[in-house]
Amino acid sequence: MSENKNNPTVLSQLAALHRMSIDELKERWSELYDEAPPDIGAKFLIKRLAYRIQEIYYGGLTKTDTDKITKINKDMEREDKRSGKDDQILPGTRFVREWNGNEYVAVAREDGFEYNGRLFSSLSAVANEITGTRWNGLVFFGLKKRAARRTPVRTMNGGMSPEVAASPCGSGE
Repeated sequence: MSENKNNPTVLSQLAALHRMSIDELKERWSELYDEAPPDIGAKFLIKRLAYRIQEIYYGGLTKTDTDKITKINKDMEREDKRSGKDDQILPGTRFVREWNGNEYVAVAREDGFEYNGRLFSSLSAVANEITGTRWNGLVFFGLKKRAARRTPVRTMNGGMSPEVAASPCGSGE
């Protein structure tokens, strides 16, 4: 292992990756990882191989670093388990959606979502009330992207992408 961070051997190996075919990249993977390469694209293989070449020459992460990463991951997993959907939307948050030429506003409350003077149990219930059809409320109000479909979908009303503004009530807007 050398301290020269610009080692010509390492640099030439990294440059060579960009000139390799997918079959050559997979062969190099097998040499460096001592296992069959995953069935993925060339760009990903190049990135992983470049890391591996440098890791072999310059050294990988220290035990201290890997322990820190493991601790951070565990802490994040615990935090994810603690935070439920109730924590994500604060009471008073306004959800604004323009749909079919009209603006619709729903407000998050402690016990549901208020729309048009009525309380609904979910944003989906509000979206269903507005459209008359079943909708995922998070998708309708633009908080979540619609899942990819296998076949393209044409919209009949000139596009259904939401124009969304979510802000707490009383924020002066």
